[in-house]
Amino acid sequence: MSEDSSKPKSTPNYWDYLELKPLLGLQGGLEKDETQLHTDELHFIVTHQALELWFKLILAEIRDARDSLSSPKVPEESIPHVVHHLGRVNEILKLAGDTFSVMETLTPQDFMSFRDKLTPASGFQSFQMREMELLMGVHWESRVKYGNVDPLDHIRKLAKDSPAGGLALSRLEHVLQETSLKDAMRSWVYRTPIFGSQPHQEGDAAVVDHFVQAYGESVRAHHNSQYDRLVATSVGRAEELRTRYDKTTATALSYINAEDIEDTKERAYVKRYRAGIIFIESYRELPLLAWPRLLIDALVSVDAQMVNFRHRHARAVEKIIGRRVGTGGSSGVNYLDETTKIRVFHDLWTARTVLLPKERRPTLENAEFYQFESL
Repeated sequence: MSEDSSKPKSTPNYWDYLELKPLLGLQGGLEKDETQLHTDELHFIVTHQALELWFKLILAEIRDARDSLSSPKVPEESIPHVVHHLGRVNEILKLAGDTFSVMETLTPQDFMSFRDKLTPASGFQSFQMREMELLMGVHWESRVKYGNVDPLDHIRKLAKDSPAGGLALSRLEHVLQETSLKDAMRSWVYRTPIFGSQPHQEGDAAVVDHFVQAYGESVRAHHNSQYDRLVATSVGRAEELRTRYDKTTATALSYINAEDIEDTKERAYVKRYRAGIIFIESYRELPLLAWPRLLIDALVSVDAQMVNFRHRHARAVEKIIGRRVGTGGSSGVNYLDETTKIRVFHDLWTARTVLLPKERRPTLENAEFYQFESL
């Protein structure tokens, strides 16, 4: 029997599309009944659920950016797409940080009325935040420890007693096997044409060495010029300034030559990767480098917004509960303050320390390589 074509098809409506019935039934707390909750606790639940929804979108956006950069050859038209979506991540993180302004309307006494029943629950158990960190490129070993406990071991223990814990553990174990945004970005920047030379071409290592040496000489000359200017104006003592500039120059040269990398093969990779960062930043006005430099800016902005979010979180917690022990047994605000030191894209930040004024840059070679072709 055929379907009656004259029967009007059901049309979607707002509440079904957004699944508002199940969504609005998830704020009951441990009692599973929001009518038993004071509005202060309802406020606490809603703000944290809102954050977790934003984290869900951030994870999708980071994976999209990662996938776009993971291709062995990234089409130029993909870069504006990645920049746009990383810009969305930045805006979400700003909004997430602003959520703490709403959180801070919870007074210390109001929070204390229900805080103890959360024990040993903790924001550290936000597996989506842990997933975001890993997906971006934070390694477990470099993450701030929750006391003396390894983050994944902590979640493994908790997963045994909670249905949602199984989801948390499976998500984190899966993301550990994924390529991070940081690794995808490194691979992409590594392939940056330097003076028109690319990694697969014969003689590329010599071209990279030529650029790095010329850049290092320019850094030294620039620092010496700054030193001479300060000494001539009697700002500070010459001996102290000389020591300071010599140290800054040595650190810059060590960075661009990847002298901090022990493994020879890895050093060659990192040297070219860092040279790519500096090249893009130094000649960012060139047509073919305009979008790549915006992508680097977007990645640094994501990192910066994560720092701002962590700092905002720490200050909100300090304002509400001071520096007492966290509900999960951590050092509370002290732990949160330690997390503000995390940087994912270290090399992108460090490169800003060694950038030169335009007039100090090495003379660009093969400039025509970076121009758009006439149509």
